[in-house]
Amino acid sequence: MVLEDPGQPGGKNGIPAVALAVTQSKTARPTVVRKKFAKPPVKVACLACRASRTRCDGQDPCTNCSSRNKSCSYLPSKRGGPRKKKNKPSTAAEPPQDGVEDPTIFPASSGFDESSGMFGQIDVLSIPGAGLRSLDFPSDVHAMFADLFVPGTENTHGLEPTPSPSNIPSRALVRTYGSEDAILDAYYVFIHNYFPILPPRVDPPAPDRPLDCAGSFTDSPSEQPLLIYKPRSPLSLAISAILALVPHPNDPEPSGPASVIRRRTFAHTFAQLANAAIETDCELHASSTYPSDALTNERPLIDREPFHPQTPVELESLLALLVLSIYEYNQRGNLLKMRYRAGQALAIALDISLHSLGEEFDEFAEARRRAWWMTYYCVLQGSIVSTTPLAIIANDPQFVTPYPRFSADPDGWSVLIQAQQVLVSATQYIIDLNKCLSTRTNMQYIYERMQQLDAWASSVLAQSNLLPILPQSMACGGEIELTTAQSIRAISRIKLSSAQIKVHRFRAFSDLPIFLKKHCDLTSRNPNNEMPSNTSKNSKSQSGIANIGCSCSLEPFQQAPSDYSSSSSQASDIQQYPFMQGFPYSIQHSAKTCLRASLLISRMFYSLPLPQPLLDECQTQQGLHMLPNQLPRTMPSFACCLMQGSYAMLMIYLKARREKLTPKSGNDDTPNPSDRLIEEIRKGLERIIATVTNYAIAFEALDGMRDEIECAYQTAFSQA
Repeated sequence: MVLEDPGQPGGKNGIPAVALAVTQSKTARPTVVRKKFAKPPVKVACLACRASRTRCDGQDPCTNCSSRNKSCSYLPSKRGGPRKKKNKPSTAAEPPQDGVEDPTIFPASSGFDESSGMFGQIDVLSIPGAGLRSLDFPSDVHAMFADLFVPGTENTHGLEPTPSPSNIPSRALVRTYGSEDAILDAYYVFIHNYFPILPPRVDPPAPDRPLDCAGSFTDSPSEQPLLIYKPRSPLSLAISAILALVPHPNDPEPSGPASVIRRRTFAHTFAQLANAAIETDCELHASSTYPSDALTNERPLIDREPFHPQTPVELESLLALLVLSIYEYNQRGNLLKMRYRAGQALAIALDISLHSLGEEFDEFAEARRRAWWMTYYCVLQGSIVSTTPLAIIANDPQFVTPYPRFSADPDGWSVLIQAQQVLVSATQYIIDLNKCLSTRTNMQYIYERMQQLDAWASSVLAQSNLLPILPQSMACGGEIELTTAQSIRAISRIKLSSAQIKVHRFRAFSDLPIFLKKHCDLTSRNPNNEMPSNTSKNSKSQSGIANIGCSCSLEPFQQAPSDYSSSSSQASDIQQYPFMQGFPYSIQHSAKTCLRASLLISRMFYSLPLPQPLLDECQTQQGLHMLPNQLPRTMPSFACCLMQGSYAMLMIYLKARREKLTPKSGNDDTPNPSDRLIEEIRKGLERIIATVTNYAIAFEALDGMRDEIECAYQTAFSQA
């Protein structure tokens, strides 16, 4: 049932997993080429840049605020101003900085310094959890320790100061509902297409009617909102936490700070209530009165109407934990809690033997199958986004529960689970690769594992591209869950493409000296290991991505103007280093794979359906402040794939631009192949930025992802 994965952790051929976090290089001294920025940080940053932990140029207004149409204001530091530096013996004079422009916008003639600074902005996109903003730690806590961190931690974003709820205008509306049926119907509109934890609809769609009024902050001494309707089930509470993040259709200013803060507060209230309801459902009621009977009695019966008529009440706590796991990741930016919630759900699922169901089929069979495989999916997802070893064996032979089924796509679930298995295995490959590179041992395992994963990903990707074959008995009613099935196929392709990037990215960019110096540091480890240079030209023809739309190779890095004069010899040394010659694929092949995968990621994300709530005549006549095509998609548990796709495109852009700047003999007017590639990359990045901007309408933690990608995009194409 499950594709065999011979290299899973804990297997006899496996390697002990050691997560090696990728960190940015420290700021270089004046006598060395700067690794990240063209000049040191300014003494005073504006409030917006300080809140988002982004680089500020100190202008009024600064470049970041100007490009994002934000108000730019400065306040003096409350921590005593800039630190006094110790007197040091005078050294060689530092080159004047007067001619240097904004450090986030590099002049076209800046040579290798330019690529170093741009690489610093690109490389952070590949770090686990890159761009996530944490709502569990206020921005003032981050600022308190800001001076203690090296530039490598700038991918951690804080939020702007949160105003007191009592100061928020009462007109800010929040999407809440007045009944369990209304919440269930909203689930199918806003969540089901991306996260199908429940069976298909039983009743036809009803008009979407969120309440036009919400509880007041000031009436509650705890400053929590008073809910007009409190959902009864932990699952309906957890779903309400997600729905509260979607702007209300009648909110006059859904992107305003008041609305954002109010949605955040309501969502967190629902999430806390859901956690409390889960505890209530799971506790042994008998133990409070008769402790001696607690372990002999069966699981307590839950006296509550089911949230979904074909889903047992006993599964609602488990399903609520799955929703809360995604909430912790996408809204709170808390990877630890994301994995903890998924682990809780796994414990419940194993306890009630959801993993070992048979082929029997009753009215609850589909719900149980979806509950198990979505739990499995979320457990693997926690490992993927954090780049940590799995807590379970992905291909455990005890996991025999049949896959669920979409009537419109009988194989859709199988493709999704296989894609998740490929991606988590590719993540484990990154962990193993980092360990082997640091120890310079067991590289043969890496070469073999790379081939296995590449073949596996290609096979499942080909399967995901096949049109579903519907049985004749389903041909008439196949439209049920058709949009959901198509969405799941697209998500599967996104995951498989992300896996391909993880498998190939080290090889694809290993011809860049700056990349290997960062991830391998060969020159510092082996300063006396000189290699012959007479073979470098032969290897150049096989490096780069010459056949994928541009003639990119290592040559631009050797011929471009640069203060890093030894880059040519170092690149030759790196290419001839013994372990680099053992990879089963050429740099060109891996770069082509990364390019195709990243462009497919951008197209698949952009193709995911938007929510389409059913409007009644009253809503149509009165007009809405927010049009249906402005509603956000939800449940982007795979948002890390956005960062992988952006990273791959920007790295290939870095190579393509070097080729474009390479002096060529003759000056004809023939189109440069790299121009077409750069334009394709630009469009792909714009699709990704549009996608993450749509997600960020609802999920605040993804604001940082959008800012990271957009900042790197603006830097890359500011001179294009």
